[in-house]
Amino acid sequence: MKHWFTRNSVHFAIIGLFIAISFIYFTPAWQGKTLVQQDVIQAKAMQREIMDFKAEDGTAPLWTNAMFGGMPSYQIWVSYPKNITTHVMGFFKTVFPNPIDTILLYLIGAYLLFCVMRVKPWIAALGAIAFTFSSYNFIYIEAGHASKAYAIAFFAPVIAGILLTLRGKYIWGAALTALFLALEIRVNHIQMTYYLLIAMLILVGIELYHAIKDKKTAEFGKAIGSLAVACVLALAVNAGLLWTTYEYSQESIRGKSNLTTETKAADTKGVDREYAYQWSQGVMENLTFLIPNAYGGGSGPELDENSEVAKVLLQEGVPANQAVGFAQQMPTYWGDKPFTSGPWYFGAIVIFLFVLGIFIVHNRLKWWLLGATLLSLFLAFGRHLPFISDIFFNYFPLYNKFRAVESTLVIASLFIPILAVLALNEIITKQRDIPKLDKKVLYSFYIVGGISLLVAILPNLFLSFKASNHQAMAQQLGQQLGDNNFAQAILNALVKDRASMARSDAFRSFVFILLGSGIVWLWVKDKLRPKTAIVLLAVAILIDMWGVNRRYLNKDNFVEESVLANQFPEREADKFIKRDTQKDYRVLDLTIPTFSSASTSYYHNTIGGYHAAKLMRYQELIERQFNNAINQDVLDMLNTKYAITSDGQNSQHIQNRSTAAGNAWIINRVKFVDNAEQEMQGLDSFNPKDVAIIHKEFKHLIDSGKVGTSANASIELVDYRPDHLVYEYSAPTNVVAVFSEIYYDKGWKAFVDGVEIPYFRADYVLRAAQLPGGNHKVEFKFEPQSYYTGEMISLFASGILVLVLGFAVWREQKGDKSTSKTS
Repeated sequence: MKHWFTRNSVHFAIIGLFIAISFIYFTPAWQGKTLVQQDVIQAKAMQREIMDFKAEDGTAPLWTNAMFGGMPSYQIWVSYPKNITTHVMGFFKTVFPNPIDTILLYLIGAYLLFCVMRVKPWIAALGAIAFTFSSYNFIYIEAGHASKAYAIAFFAPVIAGILLTLRGKYIWGAALTALFLALEIRVNHIQMTYYLLIAMLILVGIELYHAIKDKKTAEFGKAIGSLAVACVLALAVNAGLLWTTYEYSQESIRGKSNLTTETKAADTKGVDREYAYQWSQGVMENLTFLIPNAYGGGSGPELDENSEVAKVLLQEGVPANQAVGFAQQMPTYWGDKPFTSGPWYFGAIVIFLFVLGIFIVHNRLKWWLLGATLLSLFLAFGRHLPFISDIFFNYFPLYNKFRAVESTLVIASLFIPILAVLALNEIITKQRDIPKLDKKVLYSFYIVGGISLLVAILPNLFLSFKASNHQAMAQQLGQQLGDNNFAQAILNALVKDRASMARSDAFRSFVFILLGSGIVWLWVKDKLRPKTAIVLLAVAILIDMWGVNRRYLNKDNFVEESVLANQFPEREADKFIKRDTQKDYRVLDLTIPTFSSASTSYYHNTIGGYHAAKLMRYQELIERQFNNAINQDVLDMLNTKYAITSDGQNSQHIQNRSTAAGNAWIINRVKFVDNAEQEMQGLDSFNPKDVAIIHKEFKHLIDSGKVGTSANASIELVDYRPDHLVYEYSAPTNVVAVFSEIYYDKGWKAFVDGVEIPYFRADYVLRAAQLPGGNHKVEFKFEPQSYYTGEMISLFASGILVLVLGFAVWREQKGDKSTSKTS
């Protein structure tokens, strides 16, 4: 054991360095402060009902009524306790505070990959820093995209396992692949995992070509077989998560449309193309890889009292505080995205080393890295390069389920630093064998430094600094100010400010490129020792990228826990509504963006909410019945008992809607319709307490002669838990009851006095059932087979994974001992 620690002392030192860097950057995190992350704040509201019930009996419900009338909690919060990776992630999060845990996963995962690629340890550490401090890794953390950040962090170790397997370490490589791929899947960001899969398919294709060329197809076959087993094991470990997610996706907005509209045919699956391409990376916007503020930075406030906009306003006599406030509202970002949190910045020195790598790296990994990087760039262009994007959107399975195509740049953000690191490793291992190395260093400097210098000196030569809506913005501002000339002067000043930001960052990048290339030049000229050069490069890269990331994630993003706890202050309206002792009702809050904010869910069950994958039928209900005008009949059928409105002066008013239909009701008649369009049209004007609109596909479940009447019949909710609802009813004859609960047949079961009965969809989104006459108890239980059976599969596969890892470690240690004895 002592010898093992001695042999690995460098690795332990580097990991210690990583921990130190993480704790220094996020000093407030270990001082007890909490990072303000908007998506996490939203998630806290989304999860409130789930966590309240979990606190009561220790079990979290698999369904929540807190948002959109009701939805499975799979994509909000669920434990999956039988999945071994749940406990691995839980341990790591417990040891290290948020977001230090995320940064350490980035650093250690990338370091592992570089070590597997046989890169010298300190160069591997440099590479881990270069990848980790890529700007969007921090921007995702700041925004609260935790699952996305974790998924990106596991890219590198997954690739490490795959490379080991392809290299002939079949058991050890496959075991690591299974472990890290299981973790990758568990963090549940399928979009990121999908992009990794595309990159891995390119790698396998290149390896297959070389296996055929070198007549090593047998070895390649063993490697692919081992990886296939690893993938199956990783999938099985996450069976509960994947099964429930797939099942839900078929019914969500990522699945098939039910209505035929002008924008999306009923047989189309996936998100709308325009929606998917909304966040497309501009072609010239890739300059931000090198010059962070080339396109104006983020959409937040960037200008201050020294800006040209502020000066114009001050010259016109606008008070200083108003001038600064106005300037801060002006959009410095001028790209084609609706808005952005910041640029994709990969580091000036990293880009220089990447270009150098193109010149001097000659192994086949280079072509994989370049090919996958170029593809990620082309796909990120989205609507700007539809020829390629449309091929993937139309023909590649699952690709059309994802939005924000610029996210494919996560591949480039890893592969560009990898090639940069391989360039350094080539120099340190083969310096004497690289022809004209000094000239190639100069060529790389001329290319990358030249671009930076040109933008610094002549920014308007390449860039217009005007957004596509510049003229429309000028007209709108002119109308607001009542002076078109003044408005134009402000926008001209804004263009100057944008150019100034680009020029400043271009000079900044040029200085770092000059510094980085100078260090490499002195190194190849034997003026610097290799270790000294590597340390200097690592420090320069860290300073460069640290400074840019501080613009988007710094100590100001942290607050005391008490401050974060008050993100949802209880209003007088909330207090009044909470006095209602009814077990379940819904609220319409018109004081917020109802269908894009989860804040109301913190206190009430609401018909609105915030989620990227609502049920398709509910989304269609929103679009048809609420977007143009609010359909009061639909509010009634959703049991919307309260509406909160505002007078525009932060004063809330409560409307007690006495017409709300209640938790359940017995109707007088049913109306059968032929298709979804007629179902929806039936809701335009109807009395939900009198008639139920039912699709003909459910006709066989209803005896129309025994519908009965609501006279002398009653039904009441007597016990409420989101995934277990209990009603008592009394009816002289058979009746049809409609329940103000969202229809989802992938797990809900209905029972009368403990005997399961069929139920069906009514009023487009609700549940209904025909009930026998008499006094009975009705129960709805959410018992999805996908979760419970999936969990058992996960438990079994987790046990196998532990055994495989144990065997792989034992075999590796045995091999190490054999090697040391022979040596």
